[in-house]
Amino acid sequence: MLLSEFDFDLPPELIAQEPAATRSASRLLVLNRATGSIHHSSIDALPDELTAGDLVVVNDTRVFSARLLGVRIPSGGAVECLLLRRVHGDLWQALVHPGQKLKEGSRVRFGTTGPVLHAEILERHTFGRRTIRLWRDDGGDVEDAIDTLGQIPLPPYIKRSVDTTDSERYQTVYARARGSVAAPTAGLHFTPEILSRLTARGVERTAITLHVGYGTFEPIRTDVVEDHRIHAEPFEIPDAASHAIERARASGRRIVAVGTTTTRTLEHVARMHDGRVPPSTGDADLFITPGFGFQVVGALLTNFHLPRSSLLVLVSAFAGRELVLRAYQDAIRERYRFYSYGDAMLIT
Repeated sequence: MLLSEFDFDLPPELIAQEPAATRSASRLLVLNRATGSIHHSSIDALPDELTAGDLVVVNDTRVFSARLLGVRIPSGGAVECLLLRRVHGDLWQALVHPGQKLKEGSRVRFGTTGPVLHAEILERHTFGRRTIRLWRDDGGDVEDAIDTLGQIPLPPYIKRSVDTTDSERYQTVYARARGSVAAPTAGLHFTPEILSRLTARGVERTAITLHVGYGTFEPIRTDVVEDHRIHAEPFEIPDAASHAIERARASGRRIVAVGTTTTRTLEHVARMHDGRVPPSTGDADLFITPGFGFQVVGALLTNFHLPRSSLLVLVSAFAGRELVLRAYQDAIRERYRFYSYGDAMLIT
């Protein structure tokens, strides 16, 4: 399929720049794949949209302060670094700016007082990606310094500075495993109260982990969608999640994935294990495009995604491109808020 088939026009004012007043205040568009029907609801009413016996699977990754601002040594020029993932030891994958000036051997300093973090560019890759080494002169913990010096890495379409509310609102209430550079945004809508009401309705919940990195937000640069490749991201399916998923499947209960990251992880593992989801760890690089045969996910809660993105392609694979784009046009007419801090869609 051509990438141009996944395009749409979005009024800039519908790109959410701030989170909703409260997590549960977000709107919810409900799309039925079988009938094509659309109705409008709210996240607060999500428990009423699900069915007793459903299994909700969330991604419990935690966003860390991956955006570092520093200076080049010795010139003093400004440098921005987005840490993508730890490779091993003191080596990291990162996006750096300005990329053209930061060649192999270049050095950068982050911080002037308190913990000072140093970086050296070891290897250049495509589209600004680098392998870098991070260290502290005092021998202290590098991740502690990152937490102190770094900022929450808001997406570039949010045209404002990070503020104090972002450290809490750009994080799910059940975030546990540190390691993401972007939030699994469908989960941002949940509150403890909504989770309690889901349980009271008889909806089960379990958690897996996929650390959101370059694979999730890298733009598609190929004209033919299927030519795109997803960069691998680390995941874990713990014993408890595997058992809950396999029990649900054995009894014919619906599995509701919260977010595209959860969907990709579940379907990646199922594809590797003949449809089963055993306890496992690894790197997920599955790119889901229209025509994909879903083996696990029966319903999907997701935000509204960027045009021409791998996330929109995944949602279109789940519900059908024409139906999804029709739902997006309906959301635009109804003035839904789009992207990370925006409203949500439940696809049943």
